[in-house]
Amino acid sequence: MREAIYYTYIMASRSHNFYVGTTSEIELRVEQHKQGWFDGYSKRYNCNRLVWFERFAYVGDAIAREKQLKGWTRAKKIWLIERENPAWVDLSEEWGKPVKMFGKG
Repeated sequence: MREAIYYTYIMASRSHNFYVGTTSEIELRVEQHKQGWFDGYSKRYNCNRLVWFERFAYVGDAIAREKQLKGWTRAKKIWLIERENPAWVDLSEEWGKPVKMFGKG
């Protein structure tokens, strides 16, 4: 039996609108945001860049963290993102691309 990992994540638009969510399949969920699968806030504000995430062993912990972040001020969310990702890089940008091996052309 596969042990599940849960994620709390923040998707952002280029203009720094945020969407906070929880999932057990981060790669799939990020792709869904990028493709605009979800009507509502994240689609309306084009929140399609993964700028922050945390891993959890228990779904309850991930949900509690999501609720905590949703209660934070905008300034505090920006502080959290910039503490680990100061350039607001899309952390999923390289996902699914071939890995280059050292010493290979």
